[in-house]
Amino acid sequence: MGRLDGKVAVITGATSGIGLRTAEIFVAEGAKVVIAGRRAPEGEALARKLGAHCVFRRTDVTVEDEVRALIGEAVGKFGRIDCLFNNAGGPAQTGGIEGLEVARFDAAMATLVRSVMLGMKHAAPHMRRQGSGSIINNGSIAGRLAGFSSSLVYGAAKAAVIHLTKCVAMELGESGIRVNSISPGAIATGIFGKALGLSVEAAEKTPDVMREVYKTAQPIPRAGLPEDIAHAAVFLASNESSFINGHDLVVDGAITGGRNWTAQQQGLAALRKTFEQGAG
Repeated sequence: MGRLDGKVAVITGATSGIGLRTAEIFVAEGAKVVIAGRRAPEGEALARKLGAHCVFRRTDVTVEDEVRALIGEAVGKFGRIDCLFNNAGGPAQTGGIEGLEVARFDAAMATLVRSVMLGMKHAAPHMRRQGSGSIINNGSIAGRLAGFSSSLVYGAAKAAVIHLTKCVAMELGESGIRVNSISPGAIATGIFGKALGLSVEAAEKTPDVMREVYKTAQPIPRAGLPEDIAHAAVFLASNESSFINGHDLVVDGAITGGRNWTAQQQGLAALRKTFEQGAG
């Protein structure tokens, strides 16, 4: 414990899933945290639970004035900002290219990409004055490889986040500010239910189902958990990662590593059997 002692962090999308768990772990590691989300009751409840070192500010991360005010809240309340975790996001329209609706495409890009840009834009001046800071953007394995999301829009948006991270890292690194992304794999959260049209309340009840669905998707025999991403964020926010910049940290149990060993061996056995039958 204490890996983030003395640090001030802003975490967006903190009313559920990865953001919520990250806020809990950041505070446990000694950080003072300003959490953001659109659902005030959930955000205020989490802030009360985490105590004096946590403040909630209702924020729509697609709106520049609200993001500016969020960053200002951290600086005004705690005197500085050492870490920004651009975690807020959500599902995007599913289906093929011919059925995409422009309004829904634009809304998804605002939530998934514009929000990241705005967070970096308004955190950067404060971090420049300090001469230090760590910005962490939430990417996705869907932004690295096609076919890992039910939404091609989501995959394209996350690819933009990963590359935007690298571009900004090259600029802000010269001021002592590190900018990295984390690309989660199959993490058991409510986002899958939301993508399939469930209400927010119903989707938040699905993580246990997702743990079962994804426990064999990767070589590590379990689904990813929000704390897997939260611990990666702690590392990138801490001084332990002071020479890591412009990097996309993949946390996916090796789902993107290739075919699982057992599946590959089963395929090999089936092929051998086919050859033997053919020879007979």
